[in-house]
Amino acid sequence: MSITENRKAFHDYFVEERFEAGMVLEGWEVKAIRAGRVQVNDAYVIVKDGALWLIGAHISPLLTASTHVHPDPVRTRKLLLRAEEVRRLIGKVEQRGYSLIPLDLHFSKGRVKAQIALAKGKLKHDKRASEREKEWQREKQRLLRPR
Repeated sequence: MSITENRKAFHDYFVEERFEAGMVLEGWEVKAIRAGRVQVNDAYVIVKDGALWLIGAHISPLLTASTHVHPDPVRTRKLLLRAEEVRRLIGKVEQRGYSLIPLDLHFSKGRVKAQIALAKGKLKHDKRASEREKEWQREKQRLLRPR
C-alpha cells in the first residue's frame, strides 16, 4: 500500500534500477506517516560513511505528538539495505554519475519502506521528447477508442 509518491522523479530522471530500503524512524514519525503527513518530492539520497541517508523528506508532526519530543520535520534519516547492495550502489553513484532518488514510501508487512532508484538525470531535450511521447500515446488511445 503506497503512502506517497515522488511523481516528479520520472519527469526529471531515467530510472535504471529500483531497491526497497527500510528506514530508521522515530515513533512520532511513524504515526505521522500512517496519517499521510509525508512528502518526498524534494528528497534525495546521499552516501556518507558507507551508509545511505535520506535528505529532504518532510514528515509533518501530528499535533498530538508527545510534549517531551521536539520533532524536526526534515531531519536526515538512515536507509537500511543489505551491505552488498550498499556497496554496489556506492560504486555506481561515485563512478558513473548516477543519482539515488526516492520514488515512494509504502508499507510492507507493517513496516515503512522507501523505494529508491538508481537514476540518471534527464536533459531538457529528453524531458521534451518524453512529454511528446506521452502526448502521442494519449492521442493514439483516443483515436483507437470505439465511438
